[in-house]
Amino acid sequence: MSADDQVASLTTHDRSARSGGIAFTTTHWSVVLEAQGHSPTAQEALEKLCRTYWRPVYGFIRRQGARQEEAEDLTQGFFSLLLERRDFDAVRKEKGRLRSYLLTSLKHFLASERRRATAAKRGKGQRLIPLEELSASGQREIEPTDSLTAERLYERRWALTLMEQVLRRLKDEYCTAGNAALFDSLKWLLPDEPGAPSRAQIASQLGMTDNALRQAFHRFRQRYQLLLREEISHTVAFASDVEDELRHLIRVLRT
Repeated sequence: MSADDQVASLTTHDRSARSGGIAFTTTHWSVVLEAQGHSPTAQEALEKLCRTYWRPVYGFIRRQGARQEEAEDLTQGFFSLLLERRDFDAVRKEKGRLRSYLLTSLKHFLASERRRATAAKRGKGQRLIPLEELSASGQREIEPTDSLTAERLYERRWALTLMEQVLRRLKDEYCTAGNAALFDSLKWLLPDEPGAPSRAQIASQLGMTDNALRQAFHRFRQRYQLLLREEISHTVAFASDVEDELRHLIRVLRT
């Protein structure tokens, strides 16, 4: 399914989703910023964020002209340095958003890294980012193949990574509830692509009436919207920034 289709189908503002009561005080990025020092909880939260959002960083480095192996070393080195220094003084300048903070920090890091050996040495022994888990097909998916600038590529990869994370969480919930087949079927209702089964075909396969399927997809969308805002809240410092960040991500995927 395309990112634009997901945006059109799932990010439409829904009052019930927006009022779903996101537990913002326990989000990863706010925990990191509040700690501002060495804290096991903050360290764990920061590592989780790094493991989730490394693809935009890697894509930016590749678009800057680095070879694959060099980009992998630089990616590992960047996150290793980030975890080591924990310097968040610049966060306020970036409105407390992880997306902007990482990009600014990455630019500074690359400007100071003149030799590949420096990055390789810094990242050695601390393989924080699971680059080795990439399959050949997965590698092709995150390699820059279009004409986007490094900044635009970073922004787009960030938005796609976030949406993939949301769908992964939603799938886990459906599978845990024993509804894996329902999740796989409801996904077909997201994009309007040639070859996708019709709503009637999906209802027939699931043994549901059309009305029951509509209700199931309505719940699917509501849950997605809530998880999307919750996932975004993990990357901003203030709850009031969630909707603005969502609008930014939608603009990125539509342009």
